[in-house]
Amino acid sequence: MGAEVLAALQLAPATVAGILYAVRGHHLARERRPVPGWRQACFYGGLTLQVATLVALGGLADELFVAHMAEHLLLADVGALLLVLGLTGPVLAPVLRLPGLRHLAALAHPVVAFAIWALDLLVWHWPAVHEAAVRHEGLHALQHTMFVACGVLMWLALLGPLPKPAWFGNAAKLAYVAAVRLTGAVLGNVLIFSGRSFYDVYGAGERAHGLSAAADQNAAGAVMMVEGSILTLLLLGWLFARAAREGEERQELLELAQARGLELSEARAARAVAAGRGAELRRRLESGVDVEMSTRG
Repeated sequence: MGAEVLAALQLAPATVAGILYAVRGHHLARERRPVPGWRQACFYGGLTLQVATLVALGGLADELFVAHMAEHLLLADVGALLLVLGLTGPVLAPVLRLPGLRHLAALAHPVVAFAIWALDLLVWHWPAVHEAAVRHEGLHALQHTMFVACGVLMWLALLGPLPKPAWFGNAAKLAYVAAVRLTGAVLGNVLIFSGRSFYDVYGAGERAHGLSAAADQNAAGAVMMVEGSILTLLLLGWLFARAAREGEERQELLELAQARGLELSEARAARAVAAGRGAELRRRLESGVDVEMSTRG
């Protein structure tokens, strides 16, 4: 199979995903459950970034490790993050009803998703496996597919609309972010400070671009560290802002219930807010529904 055919096949999933997302979005809009504009922008932005990355860096990524690293980070880290931010429960509902994808929610459990993502990251950077992917177009396409799929799972566990375990609150999410970034940092540090080059497959490209193998690998590790640091800071800012917003919303719900003479425990209010159902709980309280009694019933 020619390189051009494989390149086209790598772009096909983005095209199909964009079409399906647009069809589902149109259907939800007709049902008066539209996907928020910012989420649509994130999803289409993620697809655009991934296509642009494959087009712009595809050739150079076969010649230099630093370009290959940048390609993978844009595809599987930033691109996957944007895709997940574009998803909502109603968008995913038809997918979760498909026979082969009913267990997606189980795969997006934080522990499972992290384990799959970390294993995928480390296996594809094992020298023999990585060099085989560079040399063989079909294996390279599989590598990209696995990176994106595992990246989506990893972000789904943190930011996606699927149900989260009761213990996965803001503190656990902070630990999750730290574990993800620590894994990437370990790999990045190994690439920078190992004192040896792991990948001979880039030799011809490095010579053509006037780079030593050590400089190429060091640059790749540095790119990984810088990208991870930026994302970590953004995620920490998001977590702290989310914690503050949830605390304020939880307190408002408790005060509303007290003003209406209704029973509402702090745990019930916290669960609703964490699940993004604070507005629904507010409407029930405003209509005079005792949510604790209705839950017991």
